[in-house]
Amino acid sequence: MPPILVAADEAAYYSGRSVGAIWRWASEGRITRHRSGRRVRYDLDELPHAIRDEDTREVIDIPPAPPLPEGTQAA
Repeated sequence: MPPILVAADEAAYYSGRSVGAIWRWASEGRITRHRSGRRVRYDLDELPHAIRDEDTREVIDIPPAPPLPEGTQAA
């Protein structure tokens, strides 16, 4: 099955994080960038999924960030 690719704002909503966090994770190698420039997309399978209230869509639980690749340091 092909990956489900989403824009940074959609990835941020899905993970319960900011767009800046998504960009940082990609720059650190935690998640993969697909395409380039304004068309960059991120694979949902690589992102942690925030748990949201079914009625209000408010974030209930934010899972930890994806792990860093071995031998790298956080930005």
